[in-house]
Amino acid sequence: MPDDSFKEFVLDQLGALPELRARAMFGAHGLYAGDKFFGILDEGRLFFKTDAASAADYTSRGMGPFTYESRGKRLTMSYHEVPPDILESAPELTAWARRAIQIAASSKWQAKRLKRG
Repeated sequence: MPDDSFKEFVLDQLGALPELRARAMFGAHGLYAGDKFFGILDEGRLFFKTDAASAADYTSRGMGPFTYESRGKRLTMSYHEVPPDILESAPELTAWARRAIQIAASSKWQAKRLKRG
């Protein structure tokens, strides 16, 4: 599978993050730091969790959101593709990942999940 080498590259670049793991999901991989779902690896592309403020850092560099098709509709998630220059720099990628982890930790969905579990 071609995505395996990309997945290993990303995991290596993010090696400084504690409790980092990739989990297969719907033909892609979800990235987790502990129980926080903060990233998506799909078709050789990396997406990080964003909020209204951080999304501007991605869109200003021409990077779009993660989209997928379900039941004939195109859906968009609050994850944006990581710019190539950030992907190539482990320290910068780790900093962007830490911000995505903070956003994931503060998301309403994550808060509900932790309350239940």
